[in-house]
Amino acid sequence: MSGFGAKAYSKVGLHTDVITAEPHKMVAMLFDGAIVSIQRAKMHLAAQRVTERCEAVMLALEIVETLRVSIDASVDPAFAGRLNGLYQYVTMRLLQANVRRDAQALDEAGRILDQLRGAWMRIAPAGAAAATPVAAHAPVRRVPATASRALGAYQA
Repeated sequence: MSGFGAKAYSKVGLHTDVITAEPHKMVAMLFDGAIVSIQRAKMHLAAQRVTERCEAVMLALEIVETLRVSIDASVDPAFAGRLNGLYQYVTMRLLQANVRRDAQALDEAGRILDQLRGAWMRIAPAGAAAATPVAAHAPVRRVPATASRALGAYQA
């Protein structure tokens, strides 16, 4: 299969996963996408590829915002508020990392998201399909339609 064909096939598979994913798996996929984007940003930072670094950071920011707006504050408003603040902190660190070319800020944002992903996976509902391996979240409303774009981080 050609490189183009393989990439097109993987996009169809990802799109299908996004459409059919349970909300819990969708959030796990978003965490994975953000973590992968941060790893890519760090790689591009080390290689001094400014455009690619900025694109990877922007994708991570988009995914974190998707996670933030998916919080259902009606379940536990205090917890939702703390989680919202944590996502805002991650957003700030990603912006700082990009502006200051700061690998430590990228590492911190990635660690926070990885810890959140781990907590999220520990509360998987019984019978939920396992999420992709590589990311605690208040119960989610519906994950926004922009998740399909945000999950593009999986594409090589």
